[in-house]
Amino acid sequence: MAIDSDYVQQMATQLAQYDVQAGQARAQRNETKYNAELKAVGDLKTALSTFASAAKALKSTSSTANSMLINSAKFSTEGVATASVGATAVSGSYEFFVKQLASKDQMALQGLTDADLGSGTLTLGQDSESFSVDMSGITTLEGLASAINNSADNTGLKATLVRSNGQVNLVLTSEKTGADQAITLNSTNAAVQTAIDGRKQLSTAKDAIVYLGGEGGVELTNSSNTFDAAITGVSLTFNKVTGPDDDLLTVDIGQDVSATKDKLQKFIDAFNTLMTSIGSLTASGNDTTARGALAGDASVQAIKSVVNNLVRTEFGGASLIHFGVSSNNSGKLTLDAAAFEKAIAADPDGFENLFTGKGNLLDSLDTSLKVYTSSTNGLLTTRVNSLNDKLGKISEEYDNLQVRYDSSYSRYLKQYTNLMQVMTSMEQTSSLFA
Repeated sequence: MAIDSDYVQQMATQLAQYDVQAGQARAQRNETKYNAELKAVGDLKTALSTFASAAKALKSTSSTANSMLINSAKFSTEGVATASVGATAVSGSYEFFVKQLASKDQMALQGLTDADLGSGTLTLGQDSESFSVDMSGITTLEGLASAINNSADNTGLKATLVRSNGQVNLVLTSEKTGADQAITLNSTNAAVQTAIDGRKQLSTAKDAIVYLGGEGGVELTNSSNTFDAAITGVSLTFNKVTGPDDDLLTVDIGQDVSATKDKLQKFIDAFNTLMTSIGSLTASGNDTTARGALAGDASVQAIKSVVNNLVRTEFGGASLIHFGVSSNNSGKLTLDAAAFEKAIAADPDGFENLFTGKGNLLDSLDTSLKVYTSSTNGLLTTRVNSLNDKLGKISEEYDNLQVRYDSSYSRYLKQYTNLMQVMTSMEQTSSLFA
């Protein structure tokens, strides 16, 4: 049989590939396994973090910070006031007479032109504090407004230019409402002082004045229209004065059972989403469904057990089951609305403490899940790092297999090249005797 260079290369390739094929198959199996496990662990970590974030968010909504129990306010007249009601608010009814709303101080300096500037100082003040603007280098009204606004010592006012009928007005406005925000002015520049003396008052700084119990009742004053501490757990914002023919504004504070139930449902939905994710990752598989990448994984079962146990644990003498929450055959939670409404009416404080009391359900979930999800030393983070290390070793194994393949190929190539040379020599010798 004739042996040529193509045959030599073909045999060297086949034999070298045979030398490494077992190692390649093993490396590929491990690589596939580790990548699948890495994705699954990443998906599990994401699912746990999403659930943890959803649970934590229940304690930090803007209207009811650190509360699961939601109260609400109802007004006898719409558009007169708004309210933010916290969990500590006590049910009750209150009447208000709004005598005066808080307002900002605003004035216009008229008749000034660019030619009036370039010398002197302008001193502006509010609430016993003041700052000065050196006008020696300022030659335009725009420059003066900018210098006022950008002063590092600005006490809390803004300057703008308003143009009307060819006249430029330098308008000064306090940033906040309240009587203590009244603006004071004086200048060593004669033209500017003249404008100050003849200033036009557009709005006067005032405090809000409200009477609890009707006009002549308990007087409440505030620098803004929002009264945060007048009633425990209630922040009231008034936006309309009570007119002479208006009825008193009645505010009824009470439980908002529907909103509280919706908040509980958000927790249940987040829990069920987590259980769905864990179920998919740990599925045993059958003829129609794939086996989960973490099926039979003891650590995942431990996580599932921790979460399940916590949502069934009593905190402060109450558990979710006391408030109409039960578990079905698949481990998902369901809510009996009627049972919830009856329980929350009987024990609202118990519901609140179950979730948000220190060391209770939401705190316990947060603490327990951090053991797994922490980006520094969480168990799942450690596992991800371990899998990445294993994949790194697989890469090294591929490199070693390539070195082995190259060595085998060179050896076989040399052997078959020598064989080709011997056979060629023999064929040449044989032809001499033909």
